[in-house]
Amino acid sequence: MAYYRYRFSFGYGLTPVVKNLMIMMGAVFLIQMVAGGWFEFYFALIPILVWKNYYVWQLFTYIFLHGGFGHIFFNLLALYWFGGELENTWGSNKFLFYFFFCGIGAGICTVLFTPYIYQRIPVIGASGAIYGLLLAFGWLFPNRPILIYFLFPIPAKYMVIIFGLIEFFSSMGGPGGGVAHLTHLGGLLFGLIYMGYPAIRQKIRRKYYKRKWSQRGPDDRDVYH
Repeated sequence: MAYYRYRFSFGYGLTPVVKNLMIMMGAVFLIQMVAGGWFEFYFALIPILVWKNYYVWQLFTYIFLHGGFGHIFFNLLALYWFGGELENTWGSNKFLFYFFFCGIGAGICTVLFTPYIYQRIPVIGASGAIYGLLLAFGWLFPNRPILIYFLFPIPAKYMVIIFGLIEFFSSMGGPGGGVAHLTHLGGLLFGLIYMGYPAIRQKIRRKYYKRKWSQRGPDDRDVYH
């Protein structure tokens, strides 16, 4: 029996992709502060512009924009905490794909499900992708203790559930308080799809071959001894 001793830590470390993402987000944030509103108009995620003007690149670029120092600080902190270990576990290429899979997926959910009256409100930030990282971390390391607000230890799997429920109920009131709850839920959803897909595919294949085998007649089956 293998025994794993979990410990509290402040992130795995600056792995290559995590470091480059942090640098890119910091650089874009500085450009955003200097450039002003026109930069956000073209590169934030504005659902109505994606629908009517086909600004589809916004599904990607919005990830790198942020609404203030606190916004980018906590996103970078979460990326550092959870991203390094995921990149170390998966490898850089898979980690990078997953990050953008969740981030772009969260953007797609935002465009598809944002009520029309809110579709002119810009959505910015890497939070959708970060919530995807959180789900993957809870999936791969479900019993790893996480310090909520640096005080309360809780297994990662329960943290994912709690955060997911908070975002779900918060999203029912529509966009409010400057927080894109729908985008966060989209990141969780696409993370769940990615993490659950191999098990679902294996289950479907097992049922397919089991049904195929049961449909073969006795004379068609080869018996090996």
